[in-house]
Parts: sequence; C-alpha cells; structure tokens
Amino acid sequence: MPVKVLGAGANVLIRDDGFDGVVVRLDQPGFRRETWSGDEVEVGGGVNLMSFSKSCSENGISGLEGLAGIPATIGGAIRMNAGGHNGEIKDVVSEVEVVHTSGSRERLNRDQVGFDYRRTDLKDRIVVGARLSLRRDDPQKTRLRYAENFGQKRRTQPMAERSAGCVFKNPPGRSAGALIDQAGLKGTVCGGARVSARHANFIVADSTATSSDVLRLIDLIRDRVALIFGTVLRTEIEIW
Repeated sequence: MPVKVLGAGANVLIRDDGFDGVVVRLDQPGFRRETWSGDEVEVGGGVNLMSFSKSCSENGISGLEGLAGIPATIGGAIRMNAGGHNGEIKDVVSEVEVVHTSGSRERLNRDQVGFDYRRTDLKDRIVVGARLSLRRDDPQKTRLRYAENFGQKRRTQPMAERSAGCVFKNPPGRSAGALIDQAGLKGTVCGGARVSARHANFIVADSTATSSDVLRLIDLIRDRVALIFGTVLRTEIEIW
C-alpha cells in the first residue's frame, strides 16, 4: 500500500476523496526526543519546530530565530527545507537520520540530503531524527531576534486564519505573492476558499471550504499569472 508520513500537516492539502493508503505520524516519545551535547542537539523527527525554536531563543541558543512562527515538525521542515527570508533549516543541520522503505536506517550528512529551495533529495526516505549545530548567545539578543521575526510574519501573513502556508514557490528572482497581487487576484473567491488580502500567496479557507475549492483557486491563479506574466507557478504545498 502507498505510505505517506504526516508531520504537522501545515503544508498539506488532502483531496476531498481522501488518501487511499497508510498515513504515519511520528508522535511517540522516541520521535520527540532532544539530546544536547554542547551546542549540538539530536532531535527526533516528530519534535515541534515552532515550540523548539522558541525554547532555544528564550534560553540563549541561536540558529533557529529565522524560523520563528513556522508550523512544522523537524522531519517535515527538513524534508522541504523550510524557511523564509531570514534563514532555512539547512543552515543548522549537520546530519539527518532516515529510514528507508525497506526498514534499514542510515545517517546522511547535510550534503547527502541535497538541500535546495523548498526541497531535498530524500524522496521516499523518512526523516526520523537530525543533529543540529547551534550556538550560544546572549538570551536577550536571541529573544529579540525571535520576536522580531515572529512579529514580521504575523504582520504580513494571515496567521490567524486557516491556510496551508505559501501555496506557490517563488520563481527565480521573483515573488509569487507579488505576481498574484499584480494580477489582481487578492480577495478572489472559489466556494469557501479565498486569496488572502494580507498576502496573495496564501489561500485561506472558511468553515465551508472543500479541497476542490482550493484546487480550483490554485488552477485559476496559475492560469492568470501565466497569461499575464508568462511565468508558470509551481506549488509549494503537497497535494495528496
């Protein structure tokens, strides 16, 4: 049977007829471990990135402030190289522990992971843990950096509404959100789904929205941007 691993589900859209297979969540204690050795930490793939990065910043441990406010597990964040303008998870990863579909385990260094913009070369390998290289800093400074990054995200993104995060990857040298905005699509509605008025690369859903509503809106955006700018947008969210 097909197998999917679900992290925090923050960038996943599941079609209305569901997923015909096995969905695995790494939510047992062994997958939520944190083992420190100096400035390095071994973390399980199920560790919540948002709470972990906040805890680090509050305790004067630097390296994750740029990921403030990103909802993900460590495993999911590594798989898609989560990040933004202020940094990516690859910046602090030194090793990744994976399990193959055969059941064998393997440790990969950061080069073997194949980090790139919102992707890796991990394919069907499951991230069960990682070693992160962080550094000590003044707690006052790390808290301030975290708060500034989180505040910027809250001001510019619809964090209080239901969404699956950024829908499209940024084309080389351009902003997907800016292209969608310039195409006049902010506020466009399909059923219960709507292009956010705060950030055009977010589709927000009300309580009546279906996956089909979101998918129709994705197609509409992609077609309009391609027609006006000649740029084909690629989805950042995973569609199951």
